[in-house]
Amino acid sequence: MLKQLIKNKTALCCIVLITLIIILGILAPYIAPFDPNKVRIVRKYASMSGEHWLGCDHLGRDIFSRLLYGIRSTLFLSLLTMIITIVIGTVIGLISGYQRGKLDKCIMRLCDVMLSFPSQVMILAIVGVLGVGIENVIIANIVVKWAWYSRMIRSSVIRHSRKNYILFSRAIGASNTFIIRRHLLPNIMSELVVLATLDTGWVILNISALSFIGLGVQAPTAEWGLMLSEAKNVMIQHPMQMVFPGIAILIVVAAFNMLGDCLRDILDPKDKSNES
Repeated sequence: MLKQLIKNKTALCCIVLITLIIILGILAPYIAPFDPNKVRIVRKYASMSGEHWLGCDHLGRDIFSRLLYGIRSTLFLSLLTMIITIVIGTVIGLISGYQRGKLDKCIMRLCDVMLSFPSQVMILAIVGVLGVGIENVIIANIVVKWAWYSRMIRSSVIRHSRKNYILFSRAIGASNTFIIRRHLLPNIMSELVVLATLDTGWVILNISALSFIGLGVQAPTAEWGLMLSEAKNVMIQHPMQMVFPGIAILIVVAAFNMLGDCLRDILDPKDKSNES
């Protein structure tokens, strides 16, 4: 897989780009030329210059500095959301798919109920009940997605559980923990990575969209969706205020989606047969 990934130029470029953005977010306090929340009204809507590379916003805050710090609010929180969702979905999916029986039926009926609601409507409902704030946005995204991951993991576990090496491990008396850790998890991990990579873009858009409508990250915290919201009132007079955070969201989401597509092509066993 690693050799195929290196040979795939698109996947390699996406990995390099995402890694670079993550590094910029980590080093934002050292790279950003200004405090992202420092208000300087005298610099209101200042144009691009050597001092302010991307100009200033309606409060005179440096846009470049806010974009760098926005990586932490937008990308890092999205990755945190995905990690928690994957852990919950994987654990529940493994238990459901491996144990089967009444427990499996109860979990799947719960998943059916969760998946019967439109995801965006459910997210808005949860945030409306819990209140405004990025913590509640993260909780809402996890609540909406865990059932989908549980069902996908369960399907993979059931498919692999019928294979000979699992049956042989059971026959020789291997423990359930050993079978799950040494056989099931390594085999479903590739599918999980592809699903998580594709869904990361979805979570980024969700967090940005909710921040845009005032339900996510709150001012004065730097976040790309919130930056778009603050710039929407002057999009005619100062269009560049919306361009930079919009491009940032576009680049990151596109990078994750393209990487997910490349990983799916690499890991798809039917890919070579389709080409022939």
